[in-house]
Amino acid sequence: MLFRSCLAFIFCLLLAGLFGTGAKAEILINVNKSSQRLTVYVDGAQRYTWAISSGLAGGPPSGSYRPERLERKWYSRKYDWAPMPHAIFFHQGYAIHGTNVISRLGRRASHGCVRLHPQHAAILFDLVQGRKSSTRIIVSDSNMVARR
Repeated sequence: MLFRSCLAFIFCLLLAGLFGTGAKAEILINVNKSSQRLTVYVDGAQRYTWAISSGLAGGPPSGSYRPERLERKWYSRKYDWAPMPHAIFFHQGYAIHGTNVISRLGRRASHGCVRLHPQHAAILFDLVQGRKSSTRIIVSDSNMVARR
């Protein structure tokens, strides 16, 4: 009897390891248009800080958003099929995505999206994929960070 109980307990542990507990990390992406930086928090702990390029005319409006859709490969229909690798769309066509114009990172340069180094965009995409509902994107013009 004890053997079967131990066996059942080990089986449950294995299942929990295979399928996880169902809990997903909370992700906060803070886009600071003033400093041209994007900071990623996972469960309240700062994980990454990267240079960005946001829009010349101000970029996406300040506010709190959730990812609407993710596209590993995307091309802008509005801007001459410009590549938007690892795009995370969050508000009326605005997205966080990779760029090949890495020399402009750290200052405003885009039509409106938030551009990242391609490697950073891939990391962020992989982090958010499958966790859209537990991801929040805060866009602001200040250094204030909401960490809830």
